[in-house]
Amino acid sequence: MGLISFVEVDLDSHFPIENLPYGVFRPSSACGGGDAAAPRPGVAIGDFVLDLSVVSSAGLFDGPILNNSPCFLQASLNMFVGLGRPAWKEARLTLQRLLSVDEPTLRDNSSLREKCLLKMSEVEMLLPTVIGDYTDFFSSMHHAKNCGLIFRGPAKPIQENWFHLPIAYHGRASSVVISGTPIVRPRGQAYPTGNSPPYFGPTQKMDFELEMAAIVGPGNELGKPIDVNIAADHIFGLVLMNDWSARDIQAWEYVPLGPFLGKSFGTTISPWIVTLDALEPFACEAPKQDPEPLPYLTESKHVNYDIPLEVWIKPAGHEHPVLVTSSNFSNLYWTLTQQLAHHTINGCNLRPGDLLGTGTISGPEEGSVGCLLELTWNGQKPQNLNGTIRKFLEDGDEVMFKACCKGKGYNVGFGSCTGKIQPAIS
Repeated sequence: MGLISFVEVDLDSHFPIENLPYGVFRPSSACGGGDAAAPRPGVAIGDFVLDLSVVSSAGLFDGPILNNSPCFLQASLNMFVGLGRPAWKEARLTLQRLLSVDEPTLRDNSSLREKCLLKMSEVEMLLPTVIGDYTDFFSSMHHAKNCGLIFRGPAKPIQENWFHLPIAYHGRASSVVISGTPIVRPRGQAYPTGNSPPYFGPTQKMDFELEMAAIVGPGNELGKPIDVNIAADHIFGLVLMNDWSARDIQAWEYVPLGPFLGKSFGTTISPWIVTLDALEPFACEAPKQDPEPLPYLTESKHVNYDIPLEVWIKPAGHEHPVLVTSSNFSNLYWTLTQQLAHHTINGCNLRPGDLLGTGTISGPEEGSVGCLLELTWNGQKPQNLNGTIRKFLEDGDEVMFKACCKGKGYNVGFGSCTGKIQPAIS
């Protein structure tokens, strides 16, 4: 018999008691909140948010680590994620006990229950952590191969170094936004035509990138790398991530230093951080790596997670979204722990709340690629979205990512990650 919450949870909900993802919220303006309401941490349970600041103030976190801790009285989750795995486990066990159908503490205290359980429809979700730094990896072999075939041809689609280390670049943390935030079409330079100067104007190749991202827990001291076999203790959990891309701007600028304006205009993440503890039942073996990684990247447990991923697009002027691609987190060649270990091997110091994107997650089949660049083969194969043709995203198009693991009688889901394209600012 599995866990049962006293809070009613639909069978198809992403947020049963087995999940309990963390986020930061404030009551919406319609419910007396709005900009004046202080942000506070919460967990999702069914269609409700459990206000952890109220739970903490009531003295219900009574374990040895969290008793009297101010970590849930903050406007972000940084302090809590920085406490490490023992604190995360203590919090998870406490919350599952408090929400259990057999536990009267909240169930039978109507006043306290009313204060700490808010309807999701009555709250505004915010960024869950203060993101000091954001790194984006390039960890899907299928994506790397497809990009190589498009831009370099079949002779050598994947560069030799890719199979020896998790490639990454440093992204722009200031433009990471929460799901639902509009994305303004960026302007920039693109390849010149013939003898003309470079094109300048709104991107003509606006794209999404289907990614997930790790939220860093405890960091490391400058100069002290994190061993790959303990790297999981430095990863709090995962969110969905759309690393929006202007492909024409990116193609013109990326040699020799990599992505810049083609990426830095916006990155959308989902509001709920699903912990690695909640994902543990969905752990699976990661792909075999050939050649064998160097010793600092060779891990005793080479693990991915079976997380089905979907991308839906609602074209401008349409009422219903269209499923355009389905992939899976398990398609990643380089694991989360390898990414984190490589990030720190030179002594780089990570900090609580940092964001580590996986890179676009593409599968081996045509319908499992993670961006329009691959789906349309850089515009050569337009996609039919229920009668609407798309090479790349148009103004007014809305992109929705979804992810949900299927357990025995329950789900562990991520909710959704959405963004709608707004016209460029002239």
